[in-house]
Amino acid sequence: MESIEFIHLFLLFGALLVLMGILSSLVATRFGIPLLVVFLVIGMLAGEDGPGGIQFENYELTYLIGSLALAVILFDGGLRTRVSEDLHRRRIAAGLLATVGVMVTAVIVGAAASFALDLSRLEGFLLGAVVGSTDAAAVFFLLRTGGLKLRPHVASTLEIESATNDPAAVLMTLIATNALLVGADGLGWGVSLLLFWQIGVGIAFGVAGGYAISWAINRLPLPPGLHPLMVVASAVLLFALTAVCGGSGFLAVFLGGLVVGNRPTRAFANITSFHDAATWLCQMIMFIVLGLLVTPSELIEYLVPALAIGFFLMVVARPVAVWLCLLPFRYSPRETAFVSWVGLRGAVSIFLAAIPTLAQIEHADIYFNVAFVVVLLSLIVQGSTIRFAAFWLGQASPSKTQPPQRIELDLPGQLALEMVGYHIVEGCSILRGAELPQWARPVLIVRDREVLEAGRAGQLQAEDYGYFLVPPQKAHHLDAFFVSHEDR
Repeated sequence: MESIEFIHLFLLFGALLVLMGILSSLVATRFGIPLLVVFLVIGMLAGEDGPGGIQFENYELTYLIGSLALAVILFDGGLRTRVSEDLHRRRIAAGLLATVGVMVTAVIVGAAASFALDLSRLEGFLLGAVVGSTDAAAVFFLLRTGGLKLRPHVASTLEIESATNDPAAVLMTLIATNALLVGADGLGWGVSLLLFWQIGVGIAFGVAGGYAISWAINRLPLPPGLHPLMVVASAVLLFALTAVCGGSGFLAVFLGGLVVGNRPTRAFANITSFHDAATWLCQMIMFIVLGLLVTPSELIEYLVPALAIGFFLMVVARPVAVWLCLLPFRYSPRETAFVSWVGLRGAVSIFLAAIPTLAQIEHADIYFNVAFVVVLLSLIVQGSTIRFAAFWLGQASPSKTQPPQRIELDLPGQLALEMVGYHIVEGCSILRGAELPQWARPVLIVRDREVLEAGRAGQLQAEDYGYFLVPPQKAHHLDAFFVSHEDR
């Protein structure tokens, strides 16, 4: 009976933590605090140094939860990246930032960490790899709550970089950890072959898995509600299968999502809507667990060098890496400076810092505690100044309108079209004479609670609800026609 009561208490406490995280998003929105900080603080308050008093030191469970969460989050990142549009414009620059940029950042930070913490060059590089990737979820949450609209090519570059740079950091962390386990000689051909094998298998499994998921969704006669669940389960399966075969599961799930997101896929609107909720839940659980894992009293020992490394990362390592990667692409100095400053570290860095502890290598506590301080410093300093930096560097303008609420309806039996609906608000472009693209076909108009055929309804009017047939991959382009411009 005691075990049953413990399970009930565990479920009660876990549900309360998640609900606290959800409700705390209102506070974050009100005061412009990155959600990651809120979730981490909740976890820390529930931990052994906080009022909750929970002693949690299970790195195996942390790695399991973090791997599962990152598999879903990275798949969702690929699912929302458009190859034909976003990547076509800035794919090379963003790709360099996500690979070479992360590596350069890791090398520079690693050199500083070796000096500040008296570590070997390889140990310093491991710490640099741990904090090498950025966290876009925190960045764009602040941009949205601050009412900022970035210049399109700058926003596109940041979005693509953040969606693709986690696999590079994961690969470098795993390779450096393996090299420390086998000794200095492990830095030769063995590590190079391991790197190429992980990347090659990750690419092969990711592309093949994406096509397989898309084929299964389009061909199998599943009940409508199971399509999103099948995609999430398939993403986790793809991650695990790739990792078991020695490849990069994180790279594989991102590429799998990229393939699915850029192919005609049944119930795509339902899939993306479900992934929104799944990604939020994964982020909350992962952040809270990472907050539970840290012991604030142990951070004091590494506080000074960790703060020094964090500031060095923000003002030296990240700017140098961004400048080197963007130099061939004619970005202005102000654009380069803004991309450099929008380099917040997040949950991935703390998750990667748990890997050395799991591998039981020397100085494992240093990586975790330093990474935690660096992440908090980055979120507090950079996160609280993004709005100021955007205006000061001329990369954003205030947006006084909210994006329109787009309703997406899947049409079973075909893949070429879906139905999208919008509320026609006063002052939107469509009422000011803008013409819809040829690929958008009006179907139904709801006016004064009456459903009318588009031909019989005539011109759209304010307070109408319009429904249009569009190709799924182009649906988001219609948003601009239904945003109110009356206050501009």
